[in-house]
Amino acid sequence: METTHRVFVGDSRDLAEIDDDAVELVVTSPPYPMIEMWDDLFTALDPAIGDALESGDGRAAFDAMHAQLDRVWDELERVLVDGGIACINVGDATRSLDDSFRVYANHARVLEAFESRGFDPLPDILWRKPANSAAKFMGSGMIPPNAYVTLEHEYVLLFRKGDESRSFEPGADRRYQAAYFWEERNRWFTDVWTEVQGELQTLEFADDDLRDRSAAYPLEIPYRLICMYSAYGDTVLDPFWGTGTTTLAAMCAGRHSVGSELEDAFLEVFDDRIADVPSLSRSVSRARLERHREFVTRRREDGNEFEYEATHYETPVVTKMERDIQLREVAAVETLTDDAEYGYRAIHEPLALE
Repeated sequence: METTHRVFVGDSRDLAEIDDDAVELVVTSPPYPMIEMWDDLFTALDPAIGDALESGDGRAAFDAMHAQLDRVWDELERVLVDGGIACINVGDATRSLDDSFRVYANHARVLEAFESRGFDPLPDILWRKPANSAAKFMGSGMIPPNAYVTLEHEYVLLFRKGDESRSFEPGADRRYQAAYFWEERNRWFTDVWTEVQGELQTLEFADDDLRDRSAAYPLEIPYRLICMYSAYGDTVLDPFWGTGTTTLAAMCAGRHSVGSELEDAFLEVFDDRIADVPSLSRSVSRARLERHREFVTRRREDGNEFEYEATHYETPVVTKMERDIQLREVAAVETLTDDAEYGYRAIHEPLALE
């Protein structure tokens, strides 16, 4: 099996290179409005944002920043298939402007934007991130009432385009082979993720400013979402491509991908990561299988039996739907580059028994 992965250097407010109804899943983390590290980017898109920040008008700046993201959401509505899923990782912001401290609820504004475009909101996920400081408050310390709780979570907002789920042909191999294990379902489809840690990417940039503007989420987040909401053969879009974590996850998960990125320096760094994809994908798939076998051992020790056997692996499974699971690993990645886009072809093989 082969998958293709394209990345366009350009503005995600105009995804003209992507056809209508061309992707089945969106997994992305946009720049968060009212987080200072993104001020310059938003101001470059609309100078009125910088003026609002300078004057201390946080509400105007917040609205204007989201107006720029709205143009990206318009494009997602166009390129996503009916029944396709959009997964938006976003955090709220706390900030003091003009001596007034408040929270800016980015998640609520994004929810409103997608709903107004005809997307159906689905139950969301709270990704609880560990705080960097032992202090659990901001403000006046131990004296009430002017202390504030810290934000230690982000949202993964989930939306379906339209009110009907995608349909597949009966017994579709690409769907059943992409199934997840019973215990993975129980862990992944909970509304709070506490065991996924934040990740500081090591980026080799001569440009310190570019390094500061990388805000990659852990590989585990897009990998889970891709496994949860797509099947083999589907295409995953990340309109805020950044360091390419979503593409890496798509390669590991055996899906196609497409991305859009303003800074071509990020793509140059990604080329250096390609050589590690085969070993990364192999370790990810083997870890899933090993965790399942550990689950089998624990379940048997608790006196529980299994009714079904996996077709491709020497292990029992809990449900009939899991029998045909076939994990994939990348055997090789080829780089295909032209003036319009960066491209990669990944060659996949079924994860072999050891």
